[in-house]
Amino acid sequence: MTTFKELGLAEPVLKALSGEGYDTPTPIQAQAIPAMLENRDVLGIAQTGTGKTAAFVLPQLDRLARMRIQPPAKSATVLLLTPTRELAAQIAVSIRTYGRMLKPSIAVIIGGARPGPQVRTMAKGVDFLVATPGRLYDHMQTGAIRLDGVATVILDEADQMMDLGFLPAIRKILAATPQARQTLLFSATMPKQIRSLANDFQREAVEISVTPASRPIERIEQSVMFVEKANKGALLASLLQDPAIERAVVFTRTKHGADKLCRQLARSGIEASAIHGNKSQSQRVKTLDAFRGGDLSILVATDIAARGIDIDDVTHVFNYDLPEVPEVYVHRIGRTARAGRAGHAVAFCDTSERSLLRAIEKLTGIRIPVREHDFSAGAEALPVEADPAEGRSADSRSGDAGETRRGKRRKPRQRQASGGTSTATQALATKTPSAKASGAKASEDGEQRRPQKRRPDGKPGAARPKKRWRHGGGNEAAGESGKAAAAGRPAGQAQNRNRRRRRKPAVA
Repeated sequence: MTTFKELGLAEPVLKALSGEGYDTPTPIQAQAIPAMLENRDVLGIAQTGTGKTAAFVLPQLDRLARMRIQPPAKSATVLLLTPTRELAAQIAVSIRTYGRMLKPSIAVIIGGARPGPQVRTMAKGVDFLVATPGRLYDHMQTGAIRLDGVATVILDEADQMMDLGFLPAIRKILAATPQARQTLLFSATMPKQIRSLANDFQREAVEISVTPASRPIERIEQSVMFVEKANKGALLASLLQDPAIERAVVFTRTKHGADKLCRQLARSGIEASAIHGNKSQSQRVKTLDAFRGGDLSILVATDIAARGIDIDDVTHVFNYDLPEVPEVYVHRIGRTARAGRAGHAVAFCDTSERSLLRAIEKLTGIRIPVREHDFSAGAEALPVEADPAEGRSADSRSGDAGETRRGKRRKPRQRQASGGTSTATQALATKTPSAKASGAKASEDGEQRRPQKRRPDGKPGAARPKKRWRHGGGNEAAGESGKAAAAGRPAGQAQNRNRRRRRKPAVA
């Protein structure tokens, strides 16, 4: 069995790893670290929980321990790009942990924070620059950050950055770095765009594809609960009463849906906080610290914001809305069953999400057990607030089958069997006295309808309203037009005559 010492890491790095209780590398660490120490480009396909963060951080610390180079002003020796603020902060913590014997200089450049302190941190140059692509590119355009001193570029969660639309910015960032650089790219999946990015900016990269030695999905007790969309809030509030749920993450599809769910749970006496892209950086840090410290037990999150949540004692994950991409489901439930612990993943599925559930089961190769509950059709739901700001968001487009756009359920039309006569038809044929006495008429579905209104001329139908003319000479002109038509003259002549009548006399 390979150890970190056998990989040839520097002594200060080994001491830090030993202090954290790490002696044996994970499969991706054992394969990637030797290639990185040889200054090779690496293309790693690895999911969350494989230890990939240490895989690309440890070789950079080893190089720093052997040959410390002062980076140029406004630049960095190692550039790490991540999709979210939380993941950037988590990577910075890992660098400080594994490099505590070296005390490397680190700058975190992310959105949602004041740019002034970030610019001052980069003034003298740093060893590690951890950044989100958008904010980094903004600083590059203002000249506050330069990338001419970068020796290694690391792209973590590249597929997630692609989903966020960062690929154009990433290409511009990579083009601004020296060509004689080391490029490390890690992604959970390998779509065509990521493969093309690797081909354009990597040289003879070593490709490594690994899965966790003990896949988290195998240690998670999964279940699915079929429930109408209107009853999801009530079902979740009921499940959260279980004392076995010590710490839970609830995933929603949209940012607005996360806030709305928190308000619903609050009305049931359950404290929950949301984390998503619309929250400020200080709010997100405060919420995560409360969740990590045990002051908050229920965290409602979107998929993007959940990146970087590295907490070992999450007992339950709830998929309040099923993800539209099956791989995202695996990422979500990977928040539990960490560090060898067991975990529970509960998925809510309404009628419109059946196809998403089938796609998840096809990807995982697991038939998720169905869990019965008391919040099926007809159960009492939590009060749903009417919020016009919700509009036609992703969580409002998916409605239950059989519902109209206004939310009212259509009544199925009763079809008449061939060769027979329906009860409603018989009632119409016989004209029962009760129907005559009430003045009502039986409809096709057997219900009583009010009698039809009649026009003044006695014909059926409501009286027609008077026409209001918006153009021309008003009602008078309309009347003249009608007279002209009756006389065989063009209607325009009558309207022109009316205009001449209203024309003011010329001033002498």
